[in-house]
Amino acid sequence: MSENWPDKPVKVTDDKFDEFVNDYDLALIDCWAAWCGPCKMMEPVLDELAEDMQGEVAVGKLNVDENKEKSRDYGISSIPTLLIFKDGENVDRLVGAMDKETLKQKLDSYK
Repeated sequence: MSENWPDKPVKVTDDKFDEFVNDYDLALIDCWAAWCGPCKMMEPVLDELAEDMQGEVAVGKLNVDENKEKSRDYGISSIPTLLIFKDGENVDRLVGAMDKETLKQKLDSYK
């Protein structure tokens, strides 16, 4: 497990996806696209969450238009989709925009 927890969302690609989710005890992957309005609404929420929960949750961002392999592997059909990984295993999926407190409570349940 990584000693260097990011304090902001990290760009994740198909090639780096598995490495990212396996490097942290708890990882959140935001599956998004540049043209998606609700995805843009989630940006400040995820920025704050990454900072507030540094050392507890690593936040990654997977652009579904640029990373079709992992998008297909995880059946991403609606965005934003947030995938939660605990010890490298996909344990939850949240679809749609949500507020920081709701998302934080969900993540806290996996710590």
